[in-house]
Amino acid sequence: MVRRLALLMPIYLGIYFGTYLGATLLRFDFDVPDIAWERFWAFLPVMLLVKLAVLLISGDYRRRHRYTTLGDAVHAGWCVSLSAVILFAFFYLVPSAYRTPRSTILIDAALTILAVGGLRAVLRLQSAFAEAASNKKSCQRTLILGGESVGIAMQRSLASGSSRFKAVGLYDESVFESHQLVGGLPVFGSSQSLPAVAQELQATEILIPASTPGRLMRHIVEDCRQAGLRAHIIPTVDELVTGRFKLTVRDVTISDLLRREPNQLDLEGIRGYVTGRRVMVTGAAGSIGSELCRQIRDLQPEVLILVDQSESGIFAIEQEFASLESNGVRLVYLIADITSSEAMSTVFTEQAPELVFHAAAYKHVPLMEQNPREAIRNNVLGTKNLVDLADRHGVSRFVLISTDKAVRPTSLMGASKLAAEKYLQAMADRSTTQFVTVRFGNVLNSAGSVVPTFRRQIEQGGPVTVTHPDMERYFMTIPEAVQLVLQAGAIGETGDVLILDMGDPVKIVDLARDMILLSGLRYPEDIDIVFTGIRPGEKLYEELFYETEIGAERIHEKIFRGSSERESYAVIMSQISKLKSALGLSSAEAHAVLMGMARLWAEAGGDQQQVRAA
Repeated sequence: MVRRLALLMPIYLGIYFGTYLGATLLRFDFDVPDIAWERFWAFLPVMLLVKLAVLLISGDYRRRHRYTTLGDAVHAGWCVSLSAVILFAFFYLVPSAYRTPRSTILIDAALTILAVGGLRAVLRLQSAFAEAASNKKSCQRTLILGGESVGIAMQRSLASGSSRFKAVGLYDESVFESHQLVGGLPVFGSSQSLPAVAQELQATEILIPASTPGRLMRHIVEDCRQAGLRAHIIPTVDELVTGRFKLTVRDVTISDLLRREPNQLDLEGIRGYVTGRRVMVTGAAGSIGSELCRQIRDLQPEVLILVDQSESGIFAIEQEFASLESNGVRLVYLIADITSSEAMSTVFTEQAPELVFHAAAYKHVPLMEQNPREAIRNNVLGTKNLVDLADRHGVSRFVLISTDKAVRPTSLMGASKLAAEKYLQAMADRSTTQFVTVRFGNVLNSAGSVVPTFRRQIEQGGPVTVTHPDMERYFMTIPEAVQLVLQAGAIGETGDVLILDMGDPVKIVDLARDMILLSGLRYPEDIDIVFTGIRPGEKLYEELFYETEIGAERIHEKIFRGSSERESYAVIMSQISKLKSALGLSSAEAHAVLMGMARLWAEAGGDQQQVRAA
């Protein structure tokens, strides 16, 4: 910084001398009398000292000229104005023989603003021309998707450093008329299709803001395919404008195609029941559990207790958190099986959790059809074990992660989660602990889910396997699901089954086609899709609501409160006793007993007709 100041000082001194001289000449119409020249030289040291003092104190010299912004120009104007005010004060303090005319001070201020602004503009233009010349050969003609604020922000980011993208136009579907100019770029609206605009501008790339909703993203990606445009995702406008991110471009992913509007969270309410508390997460190494741990850690609980039976999984998340800066949260990593009463009793006694998020579960539908005993042991009896311990140890709140497969279940996995929901509700009526269930559909990129499976099949050259052309599922990103789980935990009342608004269902075959397209390949020319048939336990359509829950109360923009029938504690305990007895017989008997229980519960929930959405 000293070197920079030494370089700039002579330049600024020259500018200040020149503007003062010019102001004096203009004041006297270039016919300066001798007495005025005497006062010019007498007042010159005061003029230079005041301006240099303001320059140093304000730190204006530290601002990089080649990246001048409107804010820099305003700051420079403020410095010049402050200098003028101080010089007016000196006008009345120095003897009359040293006084320069007051009008000269005003003219000098105007000339200084022009000179300093001109210097910054020249240096910025020189830098811009140099960068443009160096990147001219390799730059790709690029469209920018979005309105005026988006276009300006991206233009600045592209111009602020070397980039292989050259912006040639904006495309904004909210505008009808085309060929308006924003920042020198033509704006094209809905009167022209994206392929037509790309052809007119000879564009080969398009930059899409990361905040673009998934529905629009799918439409844009299809247009890009027709136009031969390569689509890229960039940080949001707010992130670019605030400088949180530079222009880092990535390819479009399947998560972008399914993105929804961001959730409006009650962060104060969430912090109110998490911050400073002792929080335990079961299934902490899983897809949902690990993301819960990440977001809870950021909310700064007193202690975060991570429980999972997978040694390698706990080791992986321990290594992840070890690489992050410490935020004062004490982390406890425990390898334990939730079905072991002895092990989990020790955990509750030693760690004394105040808040429990129960994400541990077996979730793979066809696999659990083949292993009903393990599904019942883990998902039903493991949950019961934790619920009983939470009640016994006075846990403040217990949140169960459930699934849409618990609605009119056709699979053992869904039936086991429904049994867990029912036991939680029954215990809520007799415990001081607040027991809340959160039910939602599939999450993208969770371990063993359809997206990683499709990605692996595409990498291997195909074919991509889909069970049925009409198969549909609800999807949500893992971070969004966890945000809403935390929100539900904050606003749910004991015994509630809270249902996340999953948006519109997506056909699995469409998901497969989108992933093939995003991989730079074509269906069916490059990779085929093969239909393999519905697997045991699977439905064509998943549901989030029982019939009695249709029209459920919306307690948050993305959360509903279900109104399913509650079983009494005595009835539930009787049913679980039968289930335990069946476990001692055979897998088939255990399967039959649980599915029979699930049918009774489904009928109580109103199973007169199939309901697919609310």
